[in-house]
Amino acid sequence: MRAGDLLLVTRAASVQFVRPIRFRVIRVLDLPTYAGWVWLDGYQLDDRDQAVARRSIYVQRAGLRKADTARRGRPRTPAVPARRRRH
Repeated sequence: MRAGDLLLVTRAASVQFVRPIRFRVIRVLDLPTYAGWVWLDGYQLDDRDQAVARRSIYVQRAGLRKADTARRGRPRTPAVPARRRRH
């Protein structure tokens, strides 16, 4: 994994992620860890892949998955004003 990767972080990576999050990696931190574990610095993303929080997370490499790059949630549609009917 490297900067820019989009990950899906679930319980398979760490028990703290009962609800999965999408995570954009800024960098892999060079901190001492247990074998198979890693510290990641990055952004937690919302359903539109917009950053909502910067976080450092401690996870198992084997539990990380690349996230689908397709936009999740409903696509944005421009608001269309209702037309007034003339009598």
